[in-house]
Amino acid sequence: MAEREPKEQLDPRVERVLHEVERQVVGKRDAALRVLCAVVAGGHVLIEDVPGVGKTLLAKSLASALDLRFSRIQATADLLPADIVGVHIYDPSRQEFDFRPGPVFAEIVLVDEINRASPRAQSALLEAMEEGQVTSEGHTYPLSDTFSVLATQNPAEHEGTYALPTSELDRFLFKIHLDYPQARDEDELLRRMSSEIRPEALSPAISRKDLLALRQEALKTHVSQGVLSYVQQIARATRVHPDALLGASPRAAVALLRAAKVWARLHGRDFVLPDDVRELTPDALAHRMHCRTSRPLGCLDDVLASVPVPRDNRA
Repeated sequence: MAEREPKEQLDPRVERVLHEVERQVVGKRDAALRVLCAVVAGGHVLIEDVPGVGKTLLAKSLASALDLRFSRIQATADLLPADIVGVHIYDPSRQEFDFRPGPVFAEIVLVDEINRASPRAQSALLEAMEEGQVTSEGHTYPLSDTFSVLATQNPAEHEGTYALPTSELDRFLFKIHLDYPQARDEDELLRRMSSEIRPEALSPAISRKDLLALRQEALKTHVSQGVLSYVQQIARATRVHPDALLGASPRAAVALLRAAKVWARLHGRDFVLPDDVRELTPDALAHRMHCRTSRPLGCLDDVLASVPVPRDNRA
């Protein structure tokens, strides 16, 4: 993902979070902003890239900067649903079963190499990601209202992996790529190798209360009829693109609009611009599409070029 020059001044709370993350993560400001957008929106992120570009480090650093409880699930072929959700253990002194929560009971949950988990284990995440709760032995347990899954997968290695089903991909608000660092960023990364800073040592930049306030502010962000129609037309255009086998669902359109409202707030605005929608369309829709011959990003380029951009953004 190429770094973009900031076009607008960010909300001071957002700037503090990014500044703290950048103490540990070099050259990934744009990616960090997109992951933060998803977390504020209450969504989940799939980060796809080769090993060693900072996927895990970004997740841990962001959790520290947001002062959220972090846990990590290493996906393997023998991972069981109970390893994710938790187990019931019998207490002979009370003659009752006690529930021992699994790693999913955190606020930022990193699922590393998610495509190495079996479909059965992946299915345990579906309820958590969609409903914000998990079920074990007939009992339902709510998750935190700041629960977000940040999952990683390696696109270059397919042995021992399982393709994520469309239903699971649809649960991710964004799919992003980190890419290799630019030369100047890799220089800085190597220079920092002797630093003793670790993600756990980063200071919280905002409180959980601040994070929830940003979420509430995003809900109140104004969306004009023109922007609403723009989102709808983009979604519909993906379904009729001549190369599309599967276009964006209504849920995908809702996800794009929700993300655009948060994106506007992160940039200090109380209204959504068409540029917010255009900026996030590849992250929010590409992984939800299937095309015959071209890549989904190519289809989306065609879609964005064909749908007229509205002018009235505040009415």
